[in-house]
Amino acid sequence: MDSETHFLYPATLHASTKTLQISTILGSCVAVCLWDMHNRIGGMNHYMLPLWNGQGLASPKYGNIAIEKLVEKMINLGSKKIHLQAKIFGGGEVIQTEVGMFHIGERNIAIARDMLGEMKIPIVSSSVGGKLGRKIIFNTETGDVMHRFISKQNINAPQ
Repeated sequence: MDSETHFLYPATLHASTKTLQISTILGSCVAVCLWDMHNRIGGMNHYMLPLWNGQGLASPKYGNIAIEKLVEKMINLGSKKIHLQAKIFGGGEVIQTEVGMFHIGERNIAIARDMLGEMKIPIVSSSVGGKLGRKIIFNTETGDVMHRFISKQNINAPQ
């Protein structure tokens, strides 16, 4: 049986008790996939920047908000935090820069690792960093994530 698909845009998140294939495309952005193996619930976020500075809306554009909101949504769907496991993807340095503060990918990866560690949610696998983007597809029924690398010229290509 074919499962439904959901494309996840930047600064959004999605979780479901239904079987879904959630896909997204990442450059320096990071996606955290959470899966509850006991209840077969899965969710994913796609954030662009590591930390919300407290100004404007507390949007899932920011890692600290996106991770917190995804965990809340999973719990609201019936998961227990103790049953969650995480997979982290993205954080590639697809834009060349010599200025350390602009290493957004590294900072996005660090916030995911830090927050999941504090929440005691184990990271069971990851594909992060490097110089290439990624396309990922997360199966909410099985917790499996398929991913492939995308070369730089394909990241900004018109669809």
